[in-house]
Amino acid sequence: MAALAPPVAAIRVAVRRALTGLPSGGPVLVACSGGADSLALAAATVFVAPRLGRAAALVTVDHGLQDGSAERAEAVATWGRGVGFGSATVIRVEVAGRPGGPEAAAREARYQALTEAARQQNAVAVLTGHTRDDQAETVLLALARGAGPRGLAGMPARRDLGGVPLLRPLLEIGREQTRAACAVLGLSPWQDPHNTDPSYARSRVRADLLPALVRALGPGVVDNLARTARLVAADNAALDELAGTALAAARCPDGGLSVPALRGLVPAVRGRVLHSWARELGALPGALSHRHVAALDALVTDWHGQGPADLPGGVRVLRRDDRLASVRPRLT
Repeated sequence: MAALAPPVAAIRVAVRRALTGLPSGGPVLVACSGGADSLALAAATVFVAPRLGRAAALVTVDHGLQDGSAERAEAVATWGRGVGFGSATVIRVEVAGRPGGPEAAAREARYQALTEAARQQNAVAVLTGHTRDDQAETVLLALARGAGPRGLAGMPARRDLGGVPLLRPLLEIGREQTRAACAVLGLSPWQDPHNTDPSYARSRVRADLLPALVRALGPGVVDNLARTARLVAADNAALDELAGTALAAARCPDGGLSVPALRGLVPAVRGRVLHSWARELGALPGALSHRHVAALDALVTDWHGQGPADLPGGVRVLRRDDRLASVRPRLT
């Protein structure tokens, strides 16, 4: 028997690790666009899942942003049914009119569709094909935005998606491996023109910045950036745990926070406490920035009688003696 090609073997091992330990019941749901990364993931999942006694389903999202997108999505679903997925469905979404730029709007529409598909099919997990290269690009984009530790942590290997685990099994797998696996398996990936469109920041990072770093610093830079994300994510988890304990200790009976308790915290923990508390009060997560948290922190560490800190979503926080309290916004 011929030896299994290393890229195919590596991806199957990564998928097996991701699926091991999941609860029994519904299928694992693979999000597949037809690109090399998600196609290699789907091929590995439909091989591995049955051998673990699991059902596997496939879903492809048609964003409707390009000519022929409907036909391409149907082709992906047809392929999925042909290779053994229990079901393979197309979900069409509307991107126009959503907040944010086109990348953010498409991502929001896609994850909403995946959440709904997971609920409808009682999926025990959703799998996406993000690779080590995607992780490196994410870290570079976070650096450019000055996003701080949460941004530098990149994409987690596992996160909650509407109550269902979203898994990224290929974060240790390079994009060249997914392409090689597709070639070995005789698969013909779709080349998304958006991936080379210079109007998108990620496309510029992919086409220009990351290759320039590889030329200047060597091929190890991609793995090093991805490793940075893993290390920062571990630090974030530890700090978040400390912040959770500190937030509980700082609470006042009326729902405010004790200034002396906050003042005794190191800045990294205090910032997380204030960020979490602001979200509890109703501050909009997507708009809550470092500037807002710094304004809250000034009420604790640089108090000189200033007025309330205004947070996105109409939330206002002021200092009353030795506690922080939320107040209703002024009526205009």
